[in-house]
Amino acid sequence: MNYLQHNKELLGSLIKTEEPVIFTKADSALLKDGKPFFVPDWSERVDYEAEVVVRICRLGKGIPARFAHRYYDAVTVGVDFTARDWQEKARQGGLPWEICKGFDGSAVIGEWQPLSPEDDVQNLRFRLDINGATVQEGCTANMLYRVDELIAWLSRFFTLKTGDLLFTGTPAGVGPVKVNDHLQGWLEDRKVLDFYCK
Repeated sequence: MNYLQHNKELLGSLIKTEEPVIFTKADSALLKDGKPFFVPDWSERVDYEAEVVVRICRLGKGIPARFAHRYYDAVTVGVDFTARDWQEKARQGGLPWEICKGFDGSAVIGEWQPLSPEDDVQNLRFRLDINGATVQEGCTANMLYRVDELIAWLSRFFTLKTGDLLFTGTPAGVGPVKVNDHLQGWLEDRKVLDFYCK
């Protein structure tokens, strides 16, 4: 919900939520090092959502936005897999999203890119290719809630710990994956993510 055009494709309208929309994923959701993603047989539609992912590098609670840049040290491209049919069922019932968002292997991350003080985390271009065709493109400049704002907001409720990962939202273009799809993620001109669906 952090890019307007994705809000339109998901909700049918261009809205900025009053507060960031968040959910959590268990550590069993993490998938890295190019390992394959196994499409679950209990869902009829699993969608890819490419996102810039920020790595938290120190313990923090109640972090002011002006100091939030001190709490992350690297970025990559990740895929937040969503069991869309289960999400719709949860939405209709006003239920939590843990199953549709936090199932095993649903948080894919690429190779970390260190951030230097001169790097602008709010001006990163990224994209996702599937089977050689670009399906999503975005730029962190278009986020509704900036990385530092997200960290400040989240740290009101959760103590952020070294190694925590913050997926920052997806641009328009989400869609379903199928077995044998080949996904590649790019951060600027560097390929940081490469894996297959099984």
